[in-house]
Amino acid sequence: MTQKATTIKITPWAFASFFIGVFLATNVFVAFAEEDVKKLEDKAEKVEEDIKDAQQEVVQKQQELTNIKGALYVTQNEINKTETQIAKTEEEISRTEKEIAELEKNLTFQKTVLQEVLRQIYYSNQEPVVTALFSSHGNLADLWDDADHMGTLKDKTGEVIDDIESKQEQINSRKNELKKIKDDRGELLKKKESQEQSLQAQHAQTQTDLRKKESTLGELNQKLAKIKSDLSELLGESYDAKDIIDAAKFASKKTGVRKDYLLGVLVVESDLGRYTGGCTYKESNMSDYRQKIFKDIAEELDYNYKKLKLSCPPRSYKGTGGAMGVAQFMPDTWLGYKASIAVHTGHNPPDPWSLTDGVMAMALKLAKVDGVTSHKKSAEAKAYCVYLAGGNWANYCDDSGTNYGDLVLYWADNYEKKL
Repeated sequence: MTQKATTIKITPWAFASFFIGVFLATNVFVAFAEEDVKKLEDKAEKVEEDIKDAQQEVVQKQQELTNIKGALYVTQNEINKTETQIAKTEEEISRTEKEIAELEKNLTFQKTVLQEVLRQIYYSNQEPVVTALFSSHGNLADLWDDADHMGTLKDKTGEVIDDIESKQEQINSRKNELKKIKDDRGELLKKKESQEQSLQAQHAQTQTDLRKKESTLGELNQKLAKIKSDLSELLGESYDAKDIIDAAKFASKKTGVRKDYLLGVLVVESDLGRYTGGCTYKESNMSDYRQKIFKDIAEELDYNYKKLKLSCPPRSYKGTGGAMGVAQFMPDTWLGYKASIAVHTGHNPPDPWSLTDGVMAMALKLAKVDGVTSHKKSAEAKAYCVYLAGGNWANYCDDSGTNYGDLVLYWADNYEKKL
């Protein structure tokens, strides 16, 4: 038995409805994608602001630590000095006590001699001189007044005793003075030791606070990396870790700029080349002059300039977007380096969205600051601020705000966290 083939008729209306459905579905998908991108960009901007705040707090805590360490150093020096002074005072007190002991010994000897002389006088005159001297009814002065032959002896012996007693009084006074100095210095030492304990407690607390701030900063950077990774899936290009490092090594070899430093800049500029922007050239608000150069660059590379993504205008301050590719160069800046990039990479025309060309452009610009090719950290910090703001670079390397130079140096040491 023969079966008839079933014929499905597609009316013009059904055909049109199918394509309308596809068109609407596509537009809905694009709309949702754009909405997702917008949300992620808003999140990224918020996290970046939080990172700036956290970085500022870290810098403040580091400065507090430096100040506390300085105060501890001064206090410890004062403690050491006071302890030395106390030790010297104790030595002087010890010497004074020995002098007093010698004087007391001398005084005792002189009294013994005097007693012996008086005893001899007594026996010679047969008078109870000693009794008179030490009795409660007589005194030595009366005895001397009554005995003319003892005048010379009285004067000499009295002078010796007066001299000894005077010296003993002086030394006792000095001893008391030294004890007061020792007590005062002891009080000062207690005060300084108390200050030191307080500073050490502040130091420990500030270190704890700093670790917390650094931990918060690390978490925020991880959060930002995740957001940028999500954005990359929607907008960007995925690069292999080896390709990223190879591009930095190549540029470093050609220009002398440190590889790790280039990778630190690459992290901050475009998340290691993964995120090169989320706005079209029209959304970037760049000038007509730059738009013209951008279109010429895109057409020369056979790109559809309408679909290329550039950096968006900043929302936290007045400015425009339009930075292109891996190195985030403005179109006119790229044009100025174009010939030099081509010479170093052999790519003519060079491509801002190419890792090799983009990192080379970055290296050539950074190398213009003195000290960068000799790998001086201070020069590297300054060079990135110049990279961002040209002659206005100092505002971006100011410790009173976000120090972008320090930020890049941080990522130069930690870029592997992003690979």
